[in-house]
Formats: sequence, structure tokens, C-alpha cells
Amino acid sequence: MADISRPARPVILGQNQYGKAENRVVKITRDGATHHIKDLNVSVALSGDMDEVHYSGSNANVLPTDTTKNTVFAFAKEYGIESAEQFGIHLARHFVTSQEPIQTARIRIEEYAWERIETSDANSRFIGADEVKHSFVRKGQETRVTQITYDGERWEVVSGLKDLVVMNSTNSEFWGYVKDKYTTLQEAYDRILATQVSGRWRFNWTDDEQKMPNWEKSYEQVRKHMLQAFAETYSLSLQQTLYQMGARIINNRSEIDEVRFSLPNKHHFLVDLEPFGLKNDNEVYFAADRPYGLIEATILRDGCEPKIPVDMTNL
Repeated sequence: MADISRPARPVILGQNQYGKAENRVVKITRDGATHHIKDLNVSVALSGDMDEVHYSGSNANVLPTDTTKNTVFAFAKEYGIESAEQFGIHLARHFVTSQEPIQTARIRIEEYAWERIETSDANSRFIGADEVKHSFVRKGQETRVTQITYDGERWEVVSGLKDLVVMNSTNSEFWGYVKDKYTTLQEAYDRILATQVSGRWRFNWTDDEQKMPNWEKSYEQVRKHMLQAFAETYSLSLQQTLYQMGARIINNRSEIDEVRFSLPNKHHFLVDLEPFGLKNDNEVYFAADRPYGLIEATILRDGCEPKIPVDMTNL
């Protein structure tokens, strides 16, 4: 029987944060008749001296989440959106430096890309179609992401992408693996290799004394090196391809120290056409969306410590 005279163990508040999630902000920059679009989904998380609001309900240190939402939209006007990273840096710095109770700000941003619609030539134009520079179609290849964290002194910027689907229709094998009584998979010496890339990379820019990276150029170059490595690697396993993708980024982009990938293996199985009297010479496949192999790993610059959370690529 429990001794009810003994005082209960104190309950302690652990890590906590608050903010406004998924603020959709679209910024149109009008350069004469030419328009440019930045389309962001911005989530703000703030932490610091917030014990009392949890213990007693006092809001004395609480900046309303509605205010954080308004700040996102106001900053889009005041500062513009050069890049997702730069916009997040403006926001994080503002929240930490303007509100004493706030000690850390984390800004997560998804960016949705748009490209111009090519219009008809002058001979068939309707309203001056060759001069239209304000019509766009949403790009469907991937979503660009970034996370900016600031504690008043140090920055951490982790950028990346998700939902980028890639495929090699040959130059991929899978054989020589462990086999036991439950193994039914046949060895493959010419297979389709396809995956849906979710990747994050951490910049070594951590304080205002350092030269800030060119965020837009960096993203374009990282994406280029990643895709080139995927295409140019003769793959004996998806793990090998993943490593080559990360290594290519580290070797070519000095501003990045760490890369983490989560790569689901989008399986393609040869269809048995023999019942129909047909030979399937690596031509017809069944694309299975689940279950799928999930390959994940971190690639680091030598001498650097891993800091990207292992589950970040699956958020």
C-alpha cells in the first residue's frame, strides 16, 4: 500500500515552443510589365522564458501567434523575399531581438516554384501575347524547404527539398545480398532505379561575421550536383547512389558541411507476360507504391559533427 503522506514528486515543464504554423504568403514583385513570384508557406516557432504561461496562465511574456502571422505578411512587404533563407533570417532576427522573453526562433519555410507560361508568337497573339510576362504555371517537380534557427548569437540554416521524383531506367543492379529462408527476391542485373528524394543540407554559415552564402545560387547548384550524381552513378545499391549524391554536394559546395537524404525505393517489378505468349525484355513493369524500401543516411565533411536530426527528412 502506497504511503499517501509522502509529497508527490514535482512535475517539471520540459521543452516548449509556440507560434503560427503554415502562413501562406505570396509576394508579387512588379518589374514594369515583368512580374516575379515568391510563394512560401512559413511556420514560426518561438521559445524562451515561457514557464509562467504554462504554470499560471499569465500571458505577460507571450507575443500572440496572430502577431507572428501579421509579421510574416508585413515583412514580405517591408523586406521583400529574396530567398526563403533570407526571409527566414529576417524573421528570426526580429523575433529574438525585439522580444526579451524570446530566446530562440525557428522558422520553417516551404517554397512552391512557378515558371512563366510561354505564350503564342506575335502573328497569333490575342492581347499582345508575346509581351505577356505575368502568367505562370506551378512547377510540380519538388518543394524547396528551409529551416532557420537563431538564438541571438548563432545561426543554423538547414535547407533542402522534398518530393523530387527521379528514375534511371538502366545502369542499376542489385545482387549479392544476404539470403535466408524468407528471401524470394530475385537478383537483378539490369533494373529500374527510382526514388522520391527528400534531402536536407546544413550550411556552415553560423554568425553574422561570416560572409552569407548566395542562397538562390547555392540551391540551384546543390540540386544540379545531386541530380548529376544520381544520373552518372552506375548503381549496385540505392545506398551507393545516396552516398554519391551527398559526396558530390560536399565536394562541390564549400558552404555545406552536412547532407542527409531519405530515399524511398520506388520499386518497379517486371510483369510476367509469358501466360500471354509474350517475352518481357525489360520493357513492361508494375510500379508498386508500397511497401517500399526506405534508405536514409547522413554524409559529412570530414571533421564535422552531424547536427541534422535523423527524422528531419521525414517530417
